[in-house]
Amino acid sequence: MKCFSRYLPYLFRPPSTILSSTCHTEADIISTVEFNSSGELLATGDKGGRVVVFQREQESKSQPQRRGEYNVYSTFQSHEPEFDYLKSLEIEEKINKIKWLPQQNAAYFLLSTNDKTVKLWKISERDKRPEGYNLKDEDGRIRNPSTITSLRVPVLQPMDLMVEATARRVFSNAHTYHINSISVNSDLQTFISTDDLRVNLWNLEITDRSFNIVDIKPANMEELTEVITSAEFHPQQCHTFAYSSSKGSIRLCDMRQAALCDKHCKYFEEPEDPSTRSFFSEIISSISDVKFSHNGRYLMTRDYLTVKVWDLQMENKPLETYQVHDYLRGKLCSLYENDCIFDKFECVWNGSDSVIMTGSYNNFFRMFDRNTKRDVTLEASRENSKPRAILKPRKVCVGGKRRKDEISVDSLDFSKKILHTTWHPHENIIAVAATNNLYIFQDKVN
Repeated sequence: MKCFSRYLPYLFRPPSTILSSTCHTEADIISTVEFNSSGELLATGDKGGRVVVFQREQESKSQPQRRGEYNVYSTFQSHEPEFDYLKSLEIEEKINKIKWLPQQNAAYFLLSTNDKTVKLWKISERDKRPEGYNLKDEDGRIRNPSTITSLRVPVLQPMDLMVEATARRVFSNAHTYHINSISVNSDLQTFISTDDLRVNLWNLEITDRSFNIVDIKPANMEELTEVITSAEFHPQQCHTFAYSSSKGSIRLCDMRQAALCDKHCKYFEEPEDPSTRSFFSEIISSISDVKFSHNGRYLMTRDYLTVKVWDLQMENKPLETYQVHDYLRGKLCSLYENDCIFDKFECVWNGSDSVIMTGSYNNFFRMFDRNTKRDVTLEASRENSKPRAILKPRKVCVGGKRRKDEISVDSLDFSKKILHTTWHPHENIIAVAATNNLYIFQDKVN
């Protein structure tokens, strides 16, 4: 498979983790990564509540090879740790999700969320400053009005470029449980925030109220059998959204049918094979991510072992199923004991919906070509990273004699995992988060 056999010559990390990949704190671990709609900006959020925005290098005639590189554009603290005194509960600053709003003017806007609060941030540039005020000196001190004998017209003077990030809206106090996903509507006026039991609809201009559109909380919590794991708006139909559950099902809802969308219009679930049922079946069937294709025709879901592609017109079974790391099926017991079985992997489409990507362990990530049915396993690591180096496909050996270029399943490092990935909306450029390192890969350049 030809995709992404060459990567850009930089490892991007938050500024506080420049030292080494082995010298990092829990706060430095990247928890989300997202391209904006043009692909010119790339944002990462970490467990310390910081957002780092990278900007793509502009094309240069003298150095055309630098076109694909991304450099730090802005860094700001999005969330701080809080404490809920009513529930005696500490609220982490960790950024769970970042979603960009389509650009409408010179400024950029993004939504970021931790467990309880969603914030709308404006990122803008400033390269001029006003000078020549009448009522205050240049250093900001108020002048005595009696000393003012003439009026001046303030002027704008050039200054060094400064990128500012300001919080424009704070959407809070609407979730009892932890927010796991946010999604911006195609109408560009509303968005949804989703926790374990509810989906809330917000207007981007109104912060003091939201509308609850899905509520699966039972009257008796002892009767709770499933939770919501992810939700996303349809890319074109502003009234349609989908949400996934821990039972491996996806519900498609239409907001035109009722104010409360507890009754779905479509229900996607693959019947379980009784012969393969085990103690872990329900855990590994839990969906960790759901994504609409760019054309709006398909849904992609990721559970622990597989990625499935669903046709919105066919509810009874997935159109395509891809095995991500089936060699781990025999290790589910040990993965349960070390809690890795509860890891939540994300999945992503390429710009044309022809290739899908998702992460695995040992810093491996998988790509599946939907047209040729070929797949490849690649590794994002500092050890095999050299500028403009070609990434070699990796193979995992399950048993028997191991070849030289293979790695044994018993040698996999389960502490190194690719949970968060994103794909440039128009080009073959991907970003992969591995612990506190951000790797950016691009298609082979001849």
